[in-house]
Amino acid sequence: MDRAAIGKRGEIEAARFLESRGYKVLERNYRSRYGEIDLVARDGHTVVFIEVKTRGSDRFGTPLSSVDAKKQKKILLTSQFYIESNRLFDSDLRFDVVGIQINGGKLAFELVKNAFEATEG
Repeated sequence: MDRAAIGKRGEIEAARFLESRGYKVLERNYRSRYGEIDLVARDGHTVVFIEVKTRGSDRFGTPLSSVDAKKQKKILLTSQFYIESNRLFDSDLRFDVVGIQINGGKLAFELVKNAFEATEG
């Protein structure tokens, strides 16, 4: 399976994983001029912006280790565009990361709630 196919499968599986935990997926692959957010969901009354990282091996590090400061900044900018576009100014917000490791066809999920916070600067 190539990298794009692994990523696409990961996003589908992450949505199922999150829905089984009570999240309601609102958007998949939300794009703005600033970047893309893999999933936008609601967890109760909280709007959650979710980055999904899927790996077939740990040769390049864990899935979660690849959500660095540069990626976080793109997610933050894109989330601000989403908030403005959908008039969600008074909503509770959160940034989660779902890491998926594929080993021998089996999936191992790791959910990090509040993986990072919106910060100025």
